[in-house]
Amino acid sequence: MALAGSYVALSKPLVMALPVLLLAWIRFGIGALAMVHWLKKPPQEAPISPATHRLVFFESLLGNVLFSVCMLYGVSMTGAVSAGIILATIPAMVALLSWWWLGERISPRVAMAIACAALGLSLLALSKPELSSQVGQGLEADLVQKNRLWGNLLVFGAVLCEAAYAVIGKKLTGALSPKRITALINLWGLAMSTPVGLYLALGFDFGAVSWSIWALVLFYGLAASVGTVWLWMTGLQSVPAARAGVFTVMLPITAALVGVLALGETLGGLQLLAFAIALIGVVLATLPAGAGPIAAKKAEKCCPLQ
Repeated sequence: MALAGSYVALSKPLVMALPVLLLAWIRFGIGALAMVHWLKKPPQEAPISPATHRLVFFESLLGNVLFSVCMLYGVSMTGAVSAGIILATIPAMVALLSWWWLGERISPRVAMAIACAALGLSLLALSKPELSSQVGQGLEADLVQKNRLWGNLLVFGAVLCEAAYAVIGKKLTGALSPKRITALINLWGLAMSTPVGLYLALGFDFGAVSWSIWALVLFYGLAASVGTVWLWMTGLQSVPAARAGVFTVMLPITAALVGVLALGETLGGLQLLAFAIALIGVVLATLPAGAGPIAAKKAEKCCPLQ
């Protein structure tokens, strides 16, 4: 999740140099070259059933293709800090999706987490945009504000895709190895993005892109298609999906930190408050039942760390 947060923030300069759909296609291509040897079925693994094939397809469509399109377009129209705050609602969205799809009960604490997420987004809507100091008044400022609204909506669309990705991923780890899941969903992403990617590549001047941007593209491809997916799927093999949700806190935190430290963005007062409330929602949504100072001391006494 920390790796994902870094490329969410760093994707902003990438979409200024490359068309979004071309960038997505290149990302899947880099992943395919890096993981071609992961496609082979391990001897101990059962053949893929039709149901698993469908899950792999939707995992790629939602978690790879639509998440990338929503996130890249969204970050191009808003700031990395705002994107990070919106992405902090992922655990609450996972809880909602689990209730709707898996029939899991939403506890009062999770309901409070969803309320925190909504309040954080409301405060974010009232906060000063990161780019406001770079624009003037009148029509230009109005255009930036409208683009920021659409950008925030697209990032929230990415949140919904990521929630579906988390729930479907847990099901897939029961049938396939993490490496094979990673390679297969990337291959589907490459197949879906190739027609548009090839069309855009024919008319694009690749020589105009600097070497520093190409280095960032390589990092983005390896991080988004290989590193984050493999690490996440490997973790889901032994960690329940709800417990794994707590680690998504690293995505918005890292995105915001990279936005401030590397991209020169700033954190305003309302944004800090929105961020804090959103993170409270993360804790409420993902803290294990019965956790607290007393429970933690009991757990430590019964099962001390080795």
